[in-house]
Amino acid sequence: MSSAFDISIIIPAYNRLWCLPEAIESCRGAVCKIEIIVIDDGSTDGTLQWLEKQPDIIVVKQSNSGKCAAVNSGFKIAKGKYIRFLDSDDMLAEDANDEQFALAVKTGADIVVSGTRDFYNGGQTLYTRCFVDTDDFIAQQLGEGYGSHYSAFIFKKEFLEDIPHNPEFAYRDDRLLILEAALKNPFIAVHPGIALAHRLGHNDRLQITQGVKQRMQNYQQLMLYKRIVNQLADENRLTKRRIEAAAKVLWTLAHWIAIYNLTEAKEVVNWIYELNPEFIIPEKGALGFFYNKAGFTATEKLLRIRRIFKGRVFNK
Repeated sequence: MSSAFDISIIIPAYNRLWCLPEAIESCRGAVCKIEIIVIDDGSTDGTLQWLEKQPDIIVVKQSNSGKCAAVNSGFKIAKGKYIRFLDSDDMLAEDANDEQFALAVKTGADIVVSGTRDFYNGGQTLYTRCFVDTDDFIAQQLGEGYGSHYSAFIFKKEFLEDIPHNPEFAYRDDRLLILEAALKNPFIAVHPGIALAHRLGHNDRLQITQGVKQRMQNYQQLMLYKRIVNQLADENRLTKRRIEAAAKVLWTLAHWIAIYNLTEAKEVVNWIYELNPEFIIPEKGALGFFYNKAGFTATEKLLRIRRIFKGRVFNK
């Protein structure tokens, strides 16, 4: 049975009326057949009322169940051959849907990847980065190089049937989905342009402190990498290149965890050296000297003192 639409675009929304119309408008105007599905997650700012006035949008209502439940609900009813997940505060580049779908038809790709333009609320562009293909999509997504953003990708729907968004990784659900898709050895086609305009510096979705959120993000990132790395090891696919890619991200993660829990951070560093006994600390200069000579724990203690001192100076 053929799909009713070429691409289904699934957008979770919660109190984003300030940016949602712009996101939806960026989905329109394509030559290929586009299905726009918006899941309202209990908005209280008039989002639902605005959505119900739109003639070309499928609206799904749920009550504060979170992004993962929202996009999984949208996926179940989507009728597109390909799927795109789009955050309500991001936008698509002009012609991205048509160009990526044409490439999908031409190649039969499971995933059509593309690049991003990162911009601030005021419109200032921070980065514009095209997707540069490598010969190891798993290593690239583990952290070897720029892996782009999954909203810049379109996925063949049948390819994603067994890869739902996982609420246990709510802060890193997009990264987990891409890595789980990469583990299936997809056929990738590369769109040479920019498909996504990704907004930076917006207000947080959840009403919790930045510190708590950061710790949850760190924990989920660590659990995500343990899950993927262990699966690769079990399947004898954990190559040196993939270990080095994972270690690159894990080293940075250890530094962030050390801000709140030095013991757990040291455990991450120990795991890095278990994976790669030849791991070379990436920092240069004085910081690199301290890491190499004084060790991770002592250096992080010094950095903690430095942060406290800087905080006192700037708060005077």
